[in-house]
Amino acid sequence: MFSGWPELGVLELLVGVDDHGSLGAASRIAGIAQPNASRAIKKLEAQVGTPLLQRKPTGSTLTPEGTVIAHWSRKVLDDARQLLNVAAGMREKRAAELTVGASMTVAEHLMPAWLGQFRRTAPDVTIHLQVRNSRQVCDDVTAGHCEVGFVESPTVPRALHSVAVARDRLVVVVDPHHPWTRRRRPLSIAELARTPLVVREPGSGTRTTLDLALHEYDRAAPLLELGSGAAIRTSVLGGVGPAVLSTLAVSAQVESGELKVIDVEDVHLDRTLRAVWRPPRQLEGPAGDLVRLIRRAPARGSCR
Repeated sequence: MFSGWPELGVLELLVGVDDHGSLGAASRIAGIAQPNASRAIKKLEAQVGTPLLQRKPTGSTLTPEGTVIAHWSRKVLDDARQLLNVAAGMREKRAAELTVGASMTVAEHLMPAWLGQFRRTAPDVTIHLQVRNSRQVCDDVTAGHCEVGFVESPTVPRALHSVAVARDRLVVVVDPHHPWTRRRRPLSIAELARTPLVVREPGSGTRTTLDLALHEYDRAAPLLELGSGAAIRTSVLGGVGPAVLSTLAVSAQVESGELKVIDVEDVHLDRTLRAVWRPPRQLEGPAGDLVRLIRRAPARGSCR
């Protein structure tokens, strides 16, 4: 009765004997010492229960049974090569696709340049960008919906690894006609907390950073909650009310004078933008390449 599975290497030896006329020639081409090749064939003969080689002083050749086994060995080896080719194709397909999650501010103001540079270094990688708020990005990474995420929240879930990729700062902005623009002294943090603001939705990194900065103070209810920094910026430009936004989102409008930055005493709204991913700690493949490229990129400036 047949016992155990033969190794593919010995099947290749058997096919080599059929192709090259002797075990010695087959072992030389396979890079195997002939005594080791002979032992491997004897083990295969024990497994199939019949002699496969005619051993002569001039060399070993196939028996009729060996010729039959060599014929079927070719089919097994062809199927094994196809299996490995399919597996390699699947691996290359995974490696050639990268799903990235990014918070709103990062996606709008930083990701285009980052992905443009990455595209020049890795043109064969197809990138899928999912834009969510920071909490949702972390949820997507945790669930395996994307390989790496970029968030602006002060903290990340303990189950995820993270690394700083950039720095950012939040500022209070108003339209040029707002009464705060005529102040001679900075706004106090208590005044900021008591003022109804145009804010992002809960779960966004900007909202979380602001809430942590003001958590010790009585807070006014939001004037308006909106789902993106761009929508908030438009509202402030329209005179709806003040807001706290990333310098990335308002630098052009502050430089042109369309928005004014209001100084606030004793409030620190600097923040770190992070890449997040699931274990293991070492991020490999295109996702790791992207994060390393971003960390080498020059930092963006802030506005006043």
